[in-house]
Amino acid sequence: MASSRDRQRKLARAKLDRQMARRAAVVKRRRQIRAGVGTALILVLVVVGSAWALGAFDRETTEDTASPEICLWTPQNTQGNSNLKEVGEPATTGLPTTGTRPMTVTTNQGAPISIELDLAKAPCAAASIAHLASQSFYDNTKCHEITAEGAVRCGDPSGTGLGGPAYSFYSENVPTAPESSPAPATEPPTYPKGTVAMISNPPGANSSQFLIFFKDVISHEPAYPIIGRVTGGLDVVEKIGALPTVDNGAGEKVKPENDDVVIQSLTVGEPVLDPASPTDPTGTPSPAVSGSPEASPNAG
Repeated sequence: MASSRDRQRKLARAKLDRQMARRAAVVKRRRQIRAGVGTALILVLVVVGSAWALGAFDRETTEDTASPEICLWTPQNTQGNSNLKEVGEPATTGLPTTGTRPMTVTTNQGAPISIELDLAKAPCAAASIAHLASQSFYDNTKCHEITAEGAVRCGDPSGTGLGGPAYSFYSENVPTAPESSPAPATEPPTYPKGTVAMISNPPGANSSQFLIFFKDVISHEPAYPIIGRVTGGLDVVEKIGALPTVDNGAGEKVKPENDDVVIQSLTVGEPVLDPASPTDPTGTPSPAVSGSPEASPNAG
């Protein structure tokens, strides 16, 4: 009987040992799986973290390669104003906004008048005049006024003050009004002799008409945007300014007496880059550069 009980104990012991071995194997296997999962998770976190740090998950931005609009041109009503001419519109993008651009006005009154257009302060005016010059818009037109302020008014083929192209653009570089009080001992001119400025009716709806000042002018309510200056032929401008004038039919003695101040040709050259500016002549204008005035039957 003892040997039978011993044998049963041994069998039970062996069975228990096998169960314990299987349990140990299962536990070991679970630990191995957990360790493998943990290692893989750590590796994934490391990879994801590195990619995040390098910006892999940043939202890809689409580069805006379109050129910004520098100038806006407002169509004018040609049916309401028969003095306006359809000559197309200048470009709105890719326009030079630094440096200068030479303009030459040849009249029947003497040597050509050389003008330097300011592309930084008046890029839209320069673009407009260049466009119109390319259409021979100014050729064989008259400077129809010698203003009481001290400027020669040109650029209206109709000679009425209402003519121009069938678009307009907003003022860019109107001088700041001088302080009224206290008045400076020597007040600088708002429009120095040789200044070139746009003029329009109503103010702000500029198109083709411009002024060339033949004397210093102080204005406490400046309305003419400055677009450039005379660099040669100022004596010709002064000669024109000294011509006698007669009534223009509207009660103003501003019309040249013989109505004979004629622009034979007006040309605009290529932009001249400002050495202090970037090499790319096209840039982004200041917020005050471009604008869109209300359409008007009048022009300037």
